[in-house]
Amino acid sequence: MSMGEVESELKTGETIATYPDDEPYPSRLILGWVGGRPLHLVVADDPARNVRIVIPVYEPDPALWESDFRRRRKCVICKHGETRPGTATIVF
Repeated sequence: MSMGEVESELKTGETIATYPDDEPYPSRLILGWVGGRPLHLVVADDPARNVRIVIPVYEPDPALWESDFRRRRKCVICKHGETRPGTATIVF
């Protein structure tokens, strides 16, 4: 992945989650597409300095995300907690 592709997705990607309480800066999760592949970018914004900090950039695991890559898969039992393959969230 090139810096140009990352910069393009910062401009055109869709913010799918926000984390306003993250420290030291609020952050957000952006979904973009490069060559037909989904891409997640976690970006922290420092409005005081007008700076955008790209933390990780990764290709989301289809086993952990819904097919649109906008939402994590929910627990197959309780339908509330997030789950990973081979695990389940159980509420007692």
